[in-house]
Amino acid sequence: MLQLNLSKAFTLMESGPVVLVSTHHGKKDNIMTISWTMVLDFTPRFAITTGEWNYSFAALRENKECVIAIPTVDMLNEVVGIGMCSGADTDKFAKFKLTPIPGKFVKSPLIKECLANIECKVIDIVKKHNIVVLEAVAAYIDAERKEKRTVHAVGDGTFIVDGRRIDRREMMAAKIPNGV
Repeated sequence: MLQLNLSKAFTLMESGPVVLVSTHHGKKDNIMTISWTMVLDFTPRFAITTGEWNYSFAALRENKECVIAIPTVDMLNEVVGIGMCSGADTDKFAKFKLTPIPGKFVKSPLIKECLANIECKVIDIVKKHNIVVLEAVAAYIDAERKEKRTVHAVGDGTFIVDGRRIDRREMMAAKIPNGV
């Protein structure tokens, strides 16, 4: 085996789905791109990593809500573009021609063009590691959308696209929660 520089070790595990996180602060909606995400368990709890360096962080901390929107591969240029500019001086919905849809339980908007949207409440912020713990209060999927492949950031400017789905539900039935 070839030894890898430790500064690149995160690229071996970072490949979770890239998401867009929308927030609402004052009278302004914003979107940030997040590639550091985590499912916490079989409940609708998730975590993202972000902090003071992101314009949206103040909205997360003060309003304690957001929407996790899950884009697909056909949106990759918009996803990267959103991550390359700041909501402090850019209306990202307008610049990237995305449609905000009012949430039912949070003021943060859903993103119409995304495959799925999850309305969330912030239930904890672990300051030491910049981890924002979220609890979903509603989830939506666009079942009519033809493109369903999500993208995964490697961490070095490259991405992996979902491939085919392999079914092992029968083999794993004893471990799959009821209703999943």
